[in-house]
Amino acid sequence: MRGLPRLWRDRRSPLRPARLSLVDRLRTGSSGLRARPTRVVLSALGIAIGIAAMVAVVGVSSSGQAELDQRIARLGTNLLSVTPGENLFGEAAKLPEEARGRIDRMPEVEHTSQVEQVSGANVYRSDLVPSAESGGIAAYGVDLDLLEAVRAEVAEGTWLNGATSDHPAVVLGASAAGRLGVDRITPDTLVLIGDTYFSVVGVLERSELAPELDNAALVGQRIAEEVLGAKGEASTVYVRIDPEHVERVRDEVGRNANPEKPNEVRVSRPSDALEAQQAADQTFQGLLLGLGGLALLVGGVGVANTMVISVLERRGEIGLRRALGATRRDIRGQFLVEAMALSALGGVFGVLLGSLATAGYALLRGWPVSLPWWAGAGAVVATVAIGAVAGIVPALRAAAQHPTEALGTA
Repeated sequence: MRGLPRLWRDRRSPLRPARLSLVDRLRTGSSGLRARPTRVVLSALGIAIGIAAMVAVVGVSSSGQAELDQRIARLGTNLLSVTPGENLFGEAAKLPEEARGRIDRMPEVEHTSQVEQVSGANVYRSDLVPSAESGGIAAYGVDLDLLEAVRAEVAEGTWLNGATSDHPAVVLGASAAGRLGVDRITPDTLVLIGDTYFSVVGVLERSELAPELDNAALVGQRIAEEVLGAKGEASTVYVRIDPEHVERVRDEVGRNANPEKPNEVRVSRPSDALEAQQAADQTFQGLLLGLGGLALLVGGVGVANTMVISVLERRGEIGLRRALGATRRDIRGQFLVEAMALSALGGVFGVLLGSLATAGYALLRGWPVSLPWWAGAGAVVATVAIGAVAGIVPALRAAAQHPTEALGTA
């Protein structure tokens, strides 16, 4: 009799149910998804929309940043714009005539070019246009090396040269050409500046570092003084600095331009505006990320709802598995894996949708396509985590059912 308990323990041990392997858990968990494809697709769609929105926002932001980096690399961050400020009485100041020469003598300066805005020289398509409809187009007397300084490009025609700069010839900025209706250049294409007709010899692309030139008519400095009444006073001096010394030399440029009144000189770096614009875009993208996260949360609620209904509908299956030896742990793992697989399916589909949206938008804007690897990987991991959270309560509820009660309600 004393040996019976020992014998009973030996005989009981082989009857203990074997634990399911990871592959078996995945197989049993995915079987529930295959049995209800329509419900799975609708539930995964909520997750996919949230993930697609978040991936697309990250991808578009990254592509925009890559495009900005390319533009800044092409345009350079070493251009300074020197313009007159205000005097102590709040009146507009002027740059001294020697401003450019003084700046040129600085050892860190690589290149300079200046322009003069000619006051009173309005620009019209012809003398038939009412004087009040000038379109705000300004006339500038410019140096021939202006394009080299601001790194602008000619969209059509040619830039001013040694011959045309001494004659009534003009190059229009991109916006100015549009407002004047100049869509092509012929020998008969003329615009009226002041009281003199000028031949249009070129149209510029939009200038990102000198946007004031977009709505301008650019003529040679000499012809501006002889015909339009320019005074030879620079309104802006564009300065290219050795890239390694930009921050240090920035304040010195203003002091050299006007040593007597350095407070009346304004020095700015045009590339800062491009970076500020990108920062503003990123603030808006943060809002979109929040909306994507909200959609993802709604998708998680949908997964939880689907799993709760699945537990109610499959009570008979749960009871049968328990009667055949499945443990509470097996049942809990089955429904938890099913919820995670459902979320992962939506996550993968969402990453694909977001990647396609990113590529389409970037190519449409002419940007390089850039999507960080961590965006896709993080999205899938996030969806699996959401699936685990959404499925834990239904899984516990399924595991808590007694086999006889579950079979009795089947």
